[in-house]
Amino acid sequence: MPTIVQPAASAAAAGNEAEDQLYRKVLKRILPLLLLCYVVAYLDRVNVGFAKLQMLDALGLSDSVYAVGASIFFWGYFLFEMPSNLLLHKYGARFWIARIMVTWGIVSSALAFISPLAGFFHVQTGTMFYILRFLLGVCEAGFFPGIILYMNYWFPARRQSVAMSGFLIAIPVSLTLGGVVSGWLMENTHGLFGMGGWQWMLLLEGIPSILVAFVVLFRMGDGIQSAKWLTAAEKSLLQKNLEQEGAKKTHSVAAALKSPRVWLLTFILLTFNTGFYGLAFWLPSIIKASGVKNALNIGLLTAIPYMSAVVAMIWNGAHSRKTGERRLHAAIPAFIGGIGLILSAHFANNVPLSIFLLTVATCAILGLMPIYWTFPGQILSGTAAAAGIALINSVGNLSGFTGSMITSVAKDLTGNINNGTYALGACLLVSCVLILSIPKNMLNADRGER
Repeated sequence: MPTIVQPAASAAAAGNEAEDQLYRKVLKRILPLLLLCYVVAYLDRVNVGFAKLQMLDALGLSDSVYAVGASIFFWGYFLFEMPSNLLLHKYGARFWIARIMVTWGIVSSALAFISPLAGFFHVQTGTMFYILRFLLGVCEAGFFPGIILYMNYWFPARRQSVAMSGFLIAIPVSLTLGGVVSGWLMENTHGLFGMGGWQWMLLLEGIPSILVAFVVLFRMGDGIQSAKWLTAAEKSLLQKNLEQEGAKKTHSVAAALKSPRVWLLTFILLTFNTGFYGLAFWLPSIIKASGVKNALNIGLLTAIPYMSAVVAMIWNGAHSRKTGERRLHAAIPAFIGGIGLILSAHFANNVPLSIFLLTVATCAILGLMPIYWTFPGQILSGTAAAAGIALINSVGNLSGFTGSMITSVAKDLTGNINNGTYALGACLLVSCVLILSIPKNMLNADRGER
């Protein structure tokens, strides 16, 4: 007998397909620009790891000064992130994100002129390095949580894993490009017009942020209602989905800041990001310590873990959405990342094996990120989301300080840079335990969520 399709079931299926198409339309419209913004943001944040290969000798700075300078960025970030995110929520994403990008591009390029600026302001070279890195953190404060908040203006939590995966691949993409481009610039511009390769690299890599800011001004909307490329019916459907989910969330800023769940998410970010930032800031030096000296070759080797992580991020995000499970899709990568870092330090003298293990660790660490960043949207909405996400990211990103300093202290105490990697791996294992402590009812994804 022929199958009889119930009219109600058929209409529901058609409605679900239309909704899926609408969200794909939104993704295609907003994701490429967000991806471009974050690529240049991350490039400016971590290119100091490559500059270090030449900068310390050129300026007469120590590894300890570098570690403080690399990590002091996050104190500026920490202090100004929540005010910045609240201002974004008040004045709109388009204007505020463009402002952020222009100012950080200027400061990032200014790092190329540390010594002349130190002379002009009559301060020590190391002090000027600290000042500029701190200012870079102040200028960039609010960018990442602002983008996460912007995602919450468009997507309900159940749809965010794929969107976050698409956005957060900017991290490995920028680190891949950053490694190759930074290495090439440092090798091929050294001595040009009397400037070091590290200076040209910092100067030139700050410019794209300023240029992209103008693209943001002309192309980014502030949210659903300002999107001229959506019909009235499409806007209504998107808004309805957000309002239905928002009814179950915390809207109060005070309640968000006092929420044990918000603080649990904060400590999870602090632990796994410690491992990530420690790796990002010191990977070029770890590879150099293994015997590779050429800056371009170091850049090519650092690209291997990050290129592989793109695949891992996309796969883990898609699999999480397909199965409707989030907690284990974050906890298992945290465990694998921790073990990978520990084993990479143990086999540090075997370059191919060490690179393989660092690649596994990097894939795992970056693979959990898009899953993790769907968690805040499960419990927060509106102004509470602006404040809560900023709190989580600002405190959690002090991991940039801990990650950088752990490696530096370990090297100073033991003489071996790889000993810090053991501690970074341990932080990932702690993160795994914290993720597993999240109540199951907090992450209420449905299997096969749409």
